[in-house]
Amino acid sequence: MFLHLPVEHTRNSLLFFIKPMTIPSENTLIIIPTYNERETIGKLISAIRTVLPGTHILVVDDGSPDGTSVIVKGLAATVDGLFILDRTRKEGLGKAYVAGFGWALKRSYRYIFEMDADFSHDPKYLPDLLAAMGENDLVIGSRYKSGVNVVNWPMSRLLLSYFANWFARIVTGIPVQDCTGGYKCFRRSVLEALDFDAIASSGYSFQIEVNFFAWQKGFRIAEVPIVFTDRKLGTSKMSSKIIREAFLLVIWKLFFASFLKRKR
Repeated sequence: MFLHLPVEHTRNSLLFFIKPMTIPSENTLIIIPTYNERETIGKLISAIRTVLPGTHILVVDDGSPDGTSVIVKGLAATVDGLFILDRTRKEGLGKAYVAGFGWALKRSYRYIFEMDADFSHDPKYLPDLLAAMGENDLVIGSRYKSGVNVVNWPMSRLLLSYFANWFARIVTGIPVQDCTGGYKCFRRSVLEALDFDAIASSGYSFQIEVNFFAWQKGFRIAEVPIVFTDRKLGTSKMSSKIIREAFLLVIWKLFFASFLKRKR
């Protein structure tokens, strides 16, 4: 299923698209959190190195019982710039990314990506996101920047995602069409400025919090349209608990933070 629906544009939006410039991929790190992704991780690493040959890759594995970490370690023996960060248990997407960000900031990377391991984030868009970093601090691969570009989602999940993003924009005021998207590139300075101890969420809403606090601090945000394709292999990590967390976070935490900013 492929849907293309019109979406509203946020008035006085801070989002803009700058003419792309070339940025060396050797300065970049791509962080990929994994939990039981042995079916896709090798193919994904190969696809990434095809489109961005010089980039480094960090797999953050939450103790996958299917041996994902073992596969990555085997590949790392022959693939330069491939690293594995093993965590002892599954604590959620947000915690995995925070661990990966901490690893990256101890090194000299200028641009740090995050992306899923299941090919729902197509590696072919990586050069587009990196090119858009020329005049921006955070670039989001957006499912909703130019309509609704989602393939193979059931209508119930599509509507939930679309209206969750609409709701997050209305409540917080953040001018981002795809608040919950997890395909991003950060300038190093953004991650250095964020207080990850203050980010309470570990799942779906982690992306909303990161976008919100980056926007609050005045960083330049842009969205690059992508087509999001639901995973064909493995099992989705989405749950009703994760979705409830996202809504509660937006209502109780970010709404009041946004309200206080508007009052200043």
